[in-house]
Amino acid sequence: MFFMEEAEAIQTGSNALKAISDGKLDTLLNQAISLGVNAGKSILLAIVIFVVGRYIIKLINKLIANMLERRRVEPTIQSFLKSFTNILLTILLVITVISALGVNTTSFAALLASAGVAIGMALSGNLQNLAGGIILLLFKPYKVGDFIDAQGISGIVQEIQIFHTIILTIDNKQIYIPNGALSSGSVTNYSVKELRRVDWTVSVEYGTDADKVQTTLMKLIEADSRILKDPAPFIALKELAASSVDFTVRVWVKGTDYWGVFFDMNKQVYEEFNRQGISFPFPQIQVHQN
Repeated sequence: MFFMEEAEAIQTGSNALKAISDGKLDTLLNQAISLGVNAGKSILLAIVIFVVGRYIIKLINKLIANMLERRRVEPTIQSFLKSFTNILLTILLVITVISALGVNTTSFAALLASAGVAIGMALSGNLQNLAGGIILLLFKPYKVGDFIDAQGISGIVQEIQIFHTIILTIDNKQIYIPNGALSSGSVTNYSVKELRRVDWTVSVEYGTDADKVQTTLMKLIEADSRILKDPAPFIALKELAASSVDFTVRVWVKGTDYWGVFFDMNKQVYEEFNRQGISFPFPQIQVHQN
């Protein structure tokens, strides 16, 4: 009798556990279905946002490219702006997709901002050069092919890049100058104007006829067809120096003739002064004995 009562109790407990288990299983199953449906909705929404976002990004990139093309912006600036816009819009799209999936984007945005600050500090020099490159391309203080003097370097501008300007020197050295320094420093552009002035200082010894010197110099100038008549050449006695009488000579030529005229005139003055008996000075010291 005792065993029968115990068996009935065990059976009753088993039935109760089974009922409880079946109830939990139904609850877990319902929760799983509900979670799957919600996750499916989020995933479907994220996919839709991604597809539509990519289409919108392509449309915006195309509009920006057409606008830059119509305004005839430099190709280098066009490439940079299109790339920058595409990256920025893609980052915004990724954040939106992550948010649609139900992920908290606050911490993600904070992490992205921190990473941006760290990268910005690490690349501060390059960012300065990047900004300088954009300024140079926008305001165009020089262009490819110009002869410039900047940062102690003289040469022909071979290429203007985002971070550097490539200069080819007269002795055929290729030099990269950071755009940050070029945009904030002094740049002398010898090619921006069609005409250039050539200056000489011609020194003769004391006792030389000043009129003869000026006449001889003017004849040499008039004989060179590269020297322009307008603006007119200028010759004047500049200074009575310690060991010489100095004359200033200034003429105007086309930019492409500058160095040819400069060196040729030095040679012609030397030869002609020797023929005319005009002596060049050399340092002298007079010693008086009492």
